[in-house]
Amino acid sequence: MTNRRSFIANVAGLAAASYLPSAFAQAPAPASTEATFARIQRTKTLRIGAVRGAAPYYNKDLASGEWGGFMIDFAKSLATSLNVKLDITETTWGNSVLDLQTRKIDIFFGMNPTPARREVIGFSDPLFLNAFTIVSKKEYKTWADLNKPEVKIAVDIGSSHDQMISRVCPNATIVRLEKADDATLALQTGRVDVQVLVWLLSLNILKKNPSLGKMYVPLPLEATSTNIGVPKEDDKAWVETINKWIVAERNAGKIKPTVLSNLQKFSGVKPEDVPPQIPL
Repeated sequence: MTNRRSFIANVAGLAAASYLPSAFAQAPAPASTEATFARIQRTKTLRIGAVRGAAPYYNKDLASGEWGGFMIDFAKSLATSLNVKLDITETTWGNSVLDLQTRKIDIFFGMNPTPARREVIGFSDPLFLNAFTIVSKKEYKTWADLNKPEVKIAVDIGSSHDQMISRVCPNATIVRLEKADDATLALQTGRVDVQVLVWLLSLNILKKNPSLGKMYVPLPLEATSTNIGVPKEDDKAWVETINKWIVAERNAGKIKPTVLSNLQKFSGVKPEDVPPQIPL
């Protein structure tokens, strides 16, 4: 199980909305122009990227070398539906975009489709929604309750947390820190009243440090989507195939149990700990 610092740092990378380096646009051109889905069908292999130490999204067992996490479970399900084998390549949140551009991998699970990323890679429909929540000792029922100069709100700078709260609560005192765990420390030491996090992160840090307060879901619900990244290409067969798989997974009721079972396995968060208004 990853520690709190690495979990927050890695998942914050997933949630980050806008600060990918512009150098991605100058990535080397792929060596082959073969359409992605055609290559998968020809080789009978689905190549995915995975991030070490990012449980419950991704986790590599140091002893066995086996990969786990709910994104791996989703990848296995997609590979099974295509009747192909799964080939896992270790990457990072940042490098995953380059890996898709250069066609080192065919797919990356767990990416927010920002305008900057859409310039260089393709995206599926949303796999699930990641609702924004707050961690605080005091209950705030609405975002309007937070939108006051006397309320100090900590976020990791440049992240989706930062972008959302800047839009929704422009009158609040927003304290922007380098990393999500720096914002958590500010909350712990009383420098701020609130930390904004997606619900997966909120539940994880509260499991490890209940003294931070509680997780609240202010209304109206604000959320960011978690999508699947693919190489950008004119041929739409691959992204259309993925979108059909997402619909099938959702109709079969598999999305929520896959996420929650891994959250409990790697973070100790039980399904009943998740508020019913959290969408998945």
